[in-house]
Amino acid sequence: MPSASSPPSQAPIIAARGIHKHFGALHVLRGVDLVVAEREFVFIIGPSGSGKSTLLRCLNRLEEPSAGSITIDGTDILDRRTDINAARRRIGMVFQSFNLYPHMTALGNVALALRKVIGLPRGEAEARAAAALERVHLADRAGHTPGQLSGGQQQRVAIARAIALEPRVMLFDEPTSALDPELVGGVLQVMRELREDGMTMVVVSHEMGFARAAADRVVFMADGVIVEQGPPEQVLGAPLHDRTRAFIRQVERH
Repeated sequence: MPSASSPPSQAPIIAARGIHKHFGALHVLRGVDLVVAEREFVFIIGPSGSGKSTLLRCLNRLEEPSAGSITIDGTDILDRRTDINAARRRIGMVFQSFNLYPHMTALGNVALALRKVIGLPRGEAEARAAAALERVHLADRAGHTPGQLSGGQQQRVAIARAIALEPRVMLFDEPTSALDPELVGGVLQVMRELREDGMTMVVVSHEMGFARAAADRVVFMADGVIVEQGPPEQVLGAPLHDRTRAFIRQVERH
């Protein structure tokens, strides 16, 4: 377990160092270091435009950092010789939008990734897809298309699609922000169970109650840098920086 005041230092599964990202003249990430231990659950918070989602997208090279280094599970993912598609199999990603194929069933959506990404035959892909849907409590919805599912159920299918590939790391970018409030709980419960199963997770979200209950470490970002980080009780309960305090007050008012 990482120490209370600093990121873990031994054998990290994620090591992002000196990450800069420019979009034209806009300097979105300004030398960010993020180190995550295996099985750690890191929660990233901060105001809109602070660089949270950009950092997450840099971790699997959906965005190309302008400078810095990223190693995940021993692989230098910025090395041009790295097979990024193979590397991404070990990095599950769940977005704000569900990105499901509307004409395919829940089972079909999950099995398609297994067939296309790792080349499993249909029968094996569907068996693994069914097991993944079971893990997210949707075995009884396997034959439903996205249009027959609630938003929360669709997001859980998206999680099943990611975990079916047996990633070493899961990245979640605002996974509940598009959901009606009453549908959020089911998604958070699945994430809590993944955490209990030992999945390494990095989550960008405003779900402060979930962060307090489940996170090992909370990272507060603003203006493209990490302002402070530590256990939830410190960062959320007794933050050291005025900027963090102001952000938490604002979020908790809403």
